[in-house]
Amino acid sequence: MTSGTETSGSGDIGRTLDLLWDTGKRPSRGPRPGLTLERIVETAVGIADREGLDALSMRRIATELGAGAMSLYRYVPGKAELLDLMLDRVQRPGPEPLGEDGWRSALEATAHGTLALYRRHTWLLEVNQSRPVLGPSALDGMEKVLARIRPMGLSDPELLSVIMMIDGYVVGAARTQVYQQEAERRSGLTDAQFWAAQAPVLEKAMTSGNYPVMASLSEDTFSPAFDHFGFGLERILDGLEVLVERRQGKAG
Repeated sequence: MTSGTETSGSGDIGRTLDLLWDTGKRPSRGPRPGLTLERIVETAVGIADREGLDALSMRRIATELGAGAMSLYRYVPGKAELLDLMLDRVQRPGPEPLGEDGWRSALEATAHGTLALYRRHTWLLEVNQSRPVLGPSALDGMEKVLARIRPMGLSDPELLSVIMMIDGYVVGAARTQVYQQEAERRSGLTDAQFWAAQAPVLEKAMTSGNYPVMASLSEDTFSPAFDHFGFGLERILDGLEVLVERRQGKAG
């Protein structure tokens, strides 16, 4: 992770849309016929996955592909447009269904799938996606989710808000997990070693009488075995279920 933040949609939006939807003029065959836009995007994703966005440059991609840097510009205008292609590439939905039945299982599967996406591509947390350039993968994913949750009976803006709610929750959880991994890497201490180093001071504080509630907590309170992500997600879905049942009751 780095402190810098990239922004989606910061390049030539028209050119990006042409590339995403394959509506622009294709480059003529060059000296390296094996070089394609798909290969460029996949190589860029691989570099970002391994080393982060700071390591990503047109020159670095060209080196990895064994091509000249200028040859890449025949396929994509620059790094800004390439980033939008990368975002759409990693969002390509898989063939697996969203849960077994009902809107709740669909949202649960969506949340877990999105969390797995951020774990695979941690550089996504470095990108400001408040204004995404929508390509086929993004729209396919959105269509897939909306088709499953439409029976909730909510208004269209509310359905969109449900998706945003789940995504916001997942992004927060993913960021916490990635930051924990980054802290372990930078400090050289595992999570267990980090807390063990504080144990003597904390044990003394707990016996001081100044923190009676915390001192009364069970030993497994801070156990890493507890699924905080799953617990929070279930409470969000519980709240939505109350709303859905209320709307259905009024409609009946």
